[in-house]
Amino acid sequence: GGSVDTENKTWRGTRCPSSSQLAHRRRTSFPTRSRKLRPGSSDSTDGPSSALKKSGRAVAALLRTQQRAALPTASVCGFKTSVPNMSGEESRLEKTVGKPTMFHYLELSMPSDKSLCTYIWIDGTGEHLRSKTRTVNFVPKSAEELPMWNYDGSSTYQAQGSNSDVFLKPAAVFPDPFLRGSNRLVMCETYRPNNEPTETNHRHKCAESMEKVKDQEPWFGIEQEYTFLDTTGKPFGWPKGGFPGPQGPYYCGVGTGRVMGRDVVEAHYRACLYSNINISGTNAEVMPAQWEYQVGPCGGVSAADELWMSRYILHRVAEDFGIVVTFDPKPMTGDWNGAGAHTNFSTKAMRAEGGMKAIEAAIARLAKQHKRHIEAYDPKEGRDNERRLTGRHETSSIHDFSSGVANRGCSVRIPRAVAEQNKGYFEDRRPSSNMDPYRVTEVLVRTCLLEE
Repeated sequence: GGSVDTENKTWRGTRCPSSSQLAHRRRTSFPTRSRKLRPGSSDSTDGPSSALKKSGRAVAALLRTQQRAALPTASVCGFKTSVPNMSGEESRLEKTVGKPTMFHYLELSMPSDKSLCTYIWIDGTGEHLRSKTRTVNFVPKSAEELPMWNYDGSSTYQAQGSNSDVFLKPAAVFPDPFLRGSNRLVMCETYRPNNEPTETNHRHKCAESMEKVKDQEPWFGIEQEYTFLDTTGKPFGWPKGGFPGPQGPYYCGVGTGRVMGRDVVEAHYRACLYSNINISGTNAEVMPAQWEYQVGPCGGVSAADELWMSRYILHRVAEDFGIVVTFDPKPMTGDWNGAGAHTNFSTKAMRAEGGMKAIEAAIARLAKQHKRHIEAYDPKEGRDNERRLTGRHETSSIHDFSSGVANRGCSVRIPRAVAEQNKGYFEDRRPSSNMDPYRVTEVLVRTCLLEE
């Protein structure tokens, strides 16, 4: 991101007009109605007037300035910067003036006894989210207080048009960082009319497994990697018609040309904290435009609830910046790192003195169930991960199970500090970045603790 002078409303040294000035320029750029004038008059409609020429040049200059900056859309001091790679100057101008208008409506007072609840669910792809909003006449404190709802499953790859109703069951509630106040985000499970879960509703089985092992206090910490794209589908900030320099300076990088999209990352971080998501950190990753954040440690099913909600918030924040987020585990072929969702796992026994024995026992069980876990670790039962788990770029081979201390080329890694302290946790490095955390945490519990 560039530097911002909040007092003078400047971005990278280019003075930006206020939203009212932008609106004035749009109003004066084109005549609103025609008038009958004498031929040859200075403001005859036979040709553009001097005022029209001046205002048109002003708007064009503004757009050229924004285009040169090539910055993501960002709300700064009541105005927006432009979106790179948007098609057409009108689209850029619309993006520039849109959010200040929206701020006016977000500042309107709301009835104290009402709450806007955005119901969020996983669609039939198993990796993408959908949402819609309803009004309730109270401020919900838990998911159990909220009513079930329904939607058209034939439009989300989850039902046929002849019997399209799918039902939403609220499962977890979070403060809404976008509408704020008493409004809420609601993570939901999806059910058919006969009360059977849909094929992509893995939460109910995950919750059942966590209930069986709650006395062992399983904790999860998930490292979510992702990549920013521009609106053409190219990694954000990569040079047009080419590639950036080779990997090396980008991991945890600092400075222009080394990091892309930091403003989105920081905004997402704060939005997650506002929503009471246990986000514990973030960093730039090895491939330019690739980032990571960590959720956890969280107990039981809440780890997956919070990760899914953090993904929703990331997509919504990126909307405001005109940037696309992809969780594709290998967005770029060639000598570029893929994206994973390394899952750290521990139990009360592993965290206790001498817990290394429990860690080693769990890893031995994982070694016997490698194929089962590969199928559960991406939404396409291993086909997505096959592009990523090649044995290169800090990954293991998808075909073989391996483990080791401080070895990032293994399936399962024991951190050096854990080995030295003889207790702690282990990291399963196989899950893909687009994995379903309900499936991943459930299968870890079933293999390591229930020994199924």
